[in-house]
Amino acid sequence: MNYEEMLDSAYEEVEVSEESERFEVLKVMGHHEGVRTVITNFGKVVACLRRKPEHLLKFLSKELGIQGEIRGERLILSRKLSSKNVNAKIEKYARQYVICTKCGKPDTELSEEGGKLFVRCLACGAKNEVHKI
Repeated sequence: MNYEEMLDSAYEEVEVSEESERFEVLKVMGHHEGVRTVITNFGKVVACLRRKPEHLLKFLSKELGIQGEIRGERLILSRKLSSKNVNAKIEKYARQYVICTKCGKPDTELSEEGGKLFVRCLACGAKNEVHKI
């Protein structure tokens, strides 16, 4: 088989989807320890979002009405929660504090100016004020 035939064969085997997004929020993994919920991959989720762990914890604490504590790469929440519930709140956080409202890209950073919090897009240059937690 020559190069062109191998290339054609490879294109036939590869499935290309036009609908896939470049950015997907990592789903939480964890377990329950008594009355607590332990998110074991919290460090990876925060790295995916490129935000400070304390900021996401503060958001989750307010949204879920619970207390939480970061221990290394893990997040320990004060009561039993379903992963579906936690994932929904993390998706909401990503929409508010990570994804640009103008171009829809996740290439943003949080900055504080004059006591206000902004999401500044590194891709399109848009700057959007967001609610301080």
